Amino acid sequence: MNKPGFQPSLKGRALRLLSQREHSRSELERKLAPHEEAPGELAKALDELQARDFINDGRAVDSVVNRRSGKLGSARIKQELAAKGLSGEAVAEAMASLKDSELSRAQEVWRKKFGTAPQDPQARAKQMRFLLSRGFPSEVVRRTVPDID
Repeated sequence: MNKPGFQPSLKGRALRLLSQREHSRSELERKLAPHEEAPGELAKALDELQARDFINDGRAVDSVVNRRSGKLGSARIKQELAAKGLSGEAVAEAMASLKDSELSRAQEVWRKKFGTAPQDPQARAKQMRFLLSRGFPSEVVRRTVPDID
């Protein structure tokens, strides 16, 4: 329990956040900036954590991809990675690996949500919109949602 008036250090706050899930450095900077009392204090704490490999952007990318790839398409995952301040080579690698499984992942998401072929054009449009909103490319969506008989 925290004592009244006790404020954990920036490093303590960062470690608490990192114990819950992987965070990118820019994500930690954004979350911890309001708690910084002296200029440069946050950067020093994050540098130390990064040197000890507590902060690792590659792991943060892998974490997001593993958590979200079962439900979302590559466009939506890329958007989440960008929102976390991640970019560059690790994100490009992750996107390339997701492209290979895009169709099978879309089919699995469709099967879990709908499972049966649409009966009319409105139902087909609804199913297609659902997959598109999850970030799957339109070509993959057209191949996933069955035509109306």
